[in-house]
Order: sequence, then C-alpha cells, then structure tokens
Amino acid sequence: MEYVRLGKSNLLISRVAIGSMRLSEDSADSSADLIRKAYDAGVNLFDTSRNYPASEKLLGDALYDIRRNVCLSTATSAKTARDLKADLEESLMALHTDCVDLYQYETEKFVPLEGGLDKIYDTLRDLKKQGKIKHIGLITKDAEAAKKAVESGLYETIQFPFNVISTEESFEIVKLCEECDVGFIAMQPLGGGVVENVPLAMGFLQQYENVVPLWGTANQEHLEQILYFNEHPPVIDEKFQEDADNQRMFFN
Repeated sequence: MEYVRLGKSNLLISRVAIGSMRLSEDSADSSADLIRKAYDAGVNLFDTSRNYPASEKLLGDALYDIRRNVCLSTATSAKTARDLKADLEESLMALHTDCVDLYQYETEKFVPLEGGLDKIYDTLRDLKKQGKIKHIGLITKDAEAAKKAVESGLYETIQFPFNVISTEESFEIVKLCEECDVGFIAMQPLGGGVVENVPLAMGFLQQYENVVPLWGTANQEHLEQILYFNEHPPVIDEKFQEDADNQRMFFN
C-alpha cells in the first residue's frame, strides 16, 4: 500500500480510503470483516458521517481495538454551532474515541468562514483547540463552494467528486488544491456507480499524487477488486488514455 501526505494536514494516508456509508446493520459481522480486511491490507483512512448513524456505529465497533492505528473522518451538516457540537459528541460516542482525525463540514453551497454570524467555523476551530478534532475539512458537490473553501485557507481538506468521467471544472479544483496544499479526497471514484471499469477508474486516479479516492464498498468481492487493482494498476499508455477519453465523452 502506498501512503501520501494529505495536504497541509500532514496526515499520512493510504492511497485507498474506505467510506462506510454502505455498511449495513443487517450484516454487522460481515461489515466488521470488510473493514478489518481493508485495514489488514494497509488502508488507514476510514470515512463516515453523522448523517449515517448506523454506519458510523458499525465502523466504530469494527475499529475499536485498533483505533490508534487508523485515521477516522466523520462529518456534520449541522446548521447551528449548538447542533454541530451535539453531532460531534454523538459521533465520538459512536466511534468509541475521544477525538476524530478529520472532521468535515458537509454542505451544498454554504461555506462557513471565520467570524461568521453562524459561528460554525469558529466552533470547528474551538473544537480543534480542545483536541476533539485534529483537522478540519469540507465536503461539497458544488464547484464554487469547493473553490471558496480552498481559497479561504481555512480548510485542510476538500472532499469533492472526481473520477474518469469528471468535467474540466473538477480538474481545476484538483489543481487548485495542489497549489494551495489542501488535501483532496475524491468522492464517487466510480461516478456514483456509472463507471463499471474498476481498473480504468483506479488507473486514472493514481495519476494524481494529491488525490485520495474514497471507495464505498459493501461486499468482500468489490473490496478485493479495489485492493487488487491498487497493487496492480493498468499501464498508462495511449490505449488507456483513449479508453478514458471515450468514457468521458460518452457521459459528458
């Protein structure tokens, strides 16, 4: 497993990160096995969200005894500072930890800024000072919100959709993050299920050293496929580029 520095957070992160949103209470044992299999393969970033409380709890249970060896990220979309603090306390309890490595604000277009009347960012900053969160990130699917967050200098990471069928706007955000030393976590590496060619998706993303793809997986077979092609990526040649360009043109 290859590890990369996640922007100015200085977190050393595996090039494969796992999202837990597809974990299911109906198969808690297999969900735990899935997480531990990823960990045994070298994955050290596991992502969840307060918006998926059951999955957050399953992840916390699966990593309880190895918490110190992994990076945990979770998220809130609270609209007030009070609700944000409440969300964090519930996340800490679900994850069986006294701090999270990366706490992300999940939003559509609103970007909390320092000194805002909403006090969202100031609360995040205070929680970081208290040691309850180590790093602050933002999750959005809106390009303008992502750019605003990066350019503000307040966020250490951005989580934004990026994959082989992404538009030019997404490439610009990846480049901006690299220039500003902001960690880039690529959500939807398979385009939300549209891209079925895992080696093509993996090979494309591995061309970007500052990008950490966040893979959502619900079964062992899919995880094994991701881990295999991470270790055995396709050759990036003219044929690969042609296939990637064809995918992009087809979906755009």
